[in-house]
This record gives sequence, structure tokens and C-alpha cells, in this order.
Amino acid sequence: MAQPEIARQEEPKGLVTLRAAGALYPACELRSNPTEPASQRVIAHPIVRVRQTMALSEVLKLATDSFRAGKMRFALTSLGMVIGTASVILVVTIGLTGKRYILEEIQKIGTNSVELEYSAGGTTASEQVLYNDFLTRDDEKAVDAQVPGVMFSSPVLEMHTRISFGGGVVKDTLVLGVSPEYRNIRNLLVLAGRFFDQEDDSTHIKCAVVTEAFARERYGSDEAAVGQTFEISGIPFTIIGVFRESVDDFGQSEIADQTVLIPYSVARYFTGTESIKQIYFSMRRMEEVPDAETVIVRIVQGRHRPNSIYKVQTLKELLATAAKVADALTTVLALVAAVTLAVGGVGIMNIMLANINARIREIGIRKAMGATRRDIRLQFLAEAVIISLVGGVIGMLVGIAMPLSVRYFTDYSVPISIWSVVIGLTAATLVGVIFGTYPATRAARLDPVEALKYE
Repeated sequence: MAQPEIARQEEPKGLVTLRAAGALYPACELRSNPTEPASQRVIAHPIVRVRQTMALSEVLKLATDSFRAGKMRFALTSLGMVIGTASVILVVTIGLTGKRYILEEIQKIGTNSVELEYSAGGTTASEQVLYNDFLTRDDEKAVDAQVPGVMFSSPVLEMHTRISFGGGVVKDTLVLGVSPEYRNIRNLLVLAGRFFDQEDDSTHIKCAVVTEAFARERYGSDEAAVGQTFEISGIPFTIIGVFRESVDDFGQSEIADQTVLIPYSVARYFTGTESIKQIYFSMRRMEEVPDAETVIVRIVQGRHRPNSIYKVQTLKELLATAAKVADALTTVLALVAAVTLAVGGVGIMNIMLANINARIREIGIRKAMGATRRDIRLQFLAEAVIISLVGGVIGMLVGIAMPLSVRYFTDYSVPISIWSVVIGLTAATLVGVIFGTYPATRAARLDPVEALKYE
């Protein structure tokens, strides 16, 4: 069979354009070594496969033209990614908001506080009974003087007594002897009246601050309880205030529903001793608590018998546990929201497969014009990634707009995590790559001859 006629056109720098059988081939460089035999020289021929990867700009232009031809299809396909990305960002935002709320509520109990408690006075049961080595106010003063981070401190002297509620009703009531600083340590809210101060404590005023439940059950309301008098072990006390805890601790603190707080200087007369079982210390910052634990125990241990055991308790374990639970819940919710991204990816794959079936003839023409499998695969993969990424960007804007709206229209500051945005956009891109690979590969494997005959 006669060879097609080849037209040679000189180009700059040794480049030539080959025209054969009416087809235009990209300019290529003909290399010939005059020292080689003519039979071994490479002759420019139409069947020489000139591979030239498409430029990224050309791929994007082809994808843009395809989107313009099917705007509605493009918009509906991107909708799944918009919903999925927005869901991921919103779920992470809600999780962070919930986590901050939980930690703030726990901090109201007193996360900066360190509870020092006398545990035992010996290694055996008989020694523990014989050698009681309780804490004293001097221990409290020593810690206050030697630990610079301590802001407040208060002893806790616990007593149980039976108080009459009228009508023949007598209830077991918890009475705590504390200092005025106890209010700051435990973040107590005074609902009516006032809390006793240093003057009340130093002058041994027989005053009391009662819980909200005590006041309402015995006197009907908080305001009605202020100024009333009741007896503790036959000694009259005047109620000067009604309080409650900043947050419900579910019975984890020493304060019960029926609790009465009185000055420590008065409470110690009921016991007849200066011994204390618990002392609370409040640090300036929560970060100082771990170091303060060790220092406080060392100071107090040095003031007592070597066999005496003192231990400290803080809320850092509770905070750490709450943070872990909140993070785990946020992760689970984010994974559930990511299912929406997967559903959107399936939609992209189905639309791309349908798109390929509608453009089989176009693919055949492109292959006949010299496009390689790599070019076809890159074109359709780029279309899938662009659809997914555009949907991800719009979803990101929607996901950020809602928390920003809450910040703008309310006084509450909703936290926005930059990582949720990064994860959302990265997931959207990966979805486009993963679910666009199969349609792109299928398009690249089409037989150009069969594709040209397709109607």
C-alpha cells in the first residue's frame, strides 16, 4: 500500500509539522545522525506516536465547556457535596460548642481547687485509731505562706445534727463549719441575703447560710428565710443568706440538699477540738493545680508524723474525662456526617457515567485527533474533582455562615474550628478523586473506532 504523502514544513529550532492524510500532528523535533546508515534513520511518519500530555489549562477549559453545556446537571450533582461539607463543619462546630459548655459547667464546681484530706494515721487499724493526726489551721496557714499560687483557702468541719422543720418534722441536716473564702472556692451563688464575712468569723457571730432547698422547705421561699432563727444543738442561729451551687454536681461535692454553713470559729465549739479533716485551696489558674498538689502534700507531711497519710483530690480527672467523651462524640457525629459526602460521591460517579454515555462520540473524535488514554482520563477526572470541590467550597461557606450568624445576632460566641474547614475541603477533593476514577478510566478505555460509529 502506498505511503501517505508527507508534507514537511520547517519550524524554528528544528521543529517540523507533519501533515499526513489530512491530519494535523503537533510539531516535533526530528533528530537524525548523519553518520548512521539511512536504513537506521528515524523517518517522520504519520504512524509515529507523538505523545504530548494536555496542559492543565486546556483540561480546565474542556471541563468548563462541559459544565456550561449542562448547568443544571452540574448544580444538582454538586448539591450533595454542598450538604455533606456543610454537615461536617456544622457537626464539628456543634461538638466544640457542646464540649466548651460542658467544661465551663464543670469549672463552675471549682476546677482550680485542691482538696487536702487526712486519710490515716498509721499502717495498721489499731495505729489509725490510736494515732489520729488530723489537719489544723496552722497547716492551712503554712500552705498559704509557702505556695504563692494559692488565692483562697478554707477548712471544712463536718457535723450532722437533727433540725426541726416545724409540725413535728425533724430532719438530719449537714452542718459545715467553713471560712468566708469557702464561697469563692466553691463558686456559690447567694440567692438572698449575704454570705458571712471575716468580721462574722472573727467575732464568732452565730449566723448561718442555708441551701435553697432548706429555705423553701422550712420557710416557703428564699426571701422569707432570711432573718429567721433556728437551733443547732440547742443554740440559736440566725439565717443571713440563702445559697446554691453554680451547677448541679450530682452529689459529687460535700454539699447536700439540706446543708447549713456556719463560721468555722463557731463550729469548732461543737467539736471541742481544732482538728480538721479537710482543707480546700483555690489556685489562681487551673494549670497550677498539678504542681500545687505535690507541694501541698509535702508541706503538710513535713509538719506531721511520718506514718500519717494525706491525700489530695482535684477535678482534673473529671475535666479530662469530659473532654475525651466530648471529643469522641464529636468524632462519631463527624463520621456520620461524612456518610453524606459518600452519598454525594456516589451521585457524582453515576452522573459521570451517564455523562460518558452521552459523550461517547466526542471521546472517539478526540482519540482520532491524537488524544491519549491519559488525556481522556485526566479530562473526566478533572471534571469530577471540580464538581466535588465546587460543592465543597459552597458547603464550607454555608457551614461557616451559620455560626457567624449566631455570633452576629446573639451574644453567644460559637467556636469555629479551622480544622473542620480543612477536613471538609480535603474530604470533598478525595471524594471527587475516588468516585471519579472509575468513570474516567472507563472513558479512557473506549475503542475510538466503536466510539466514532456510536449514534
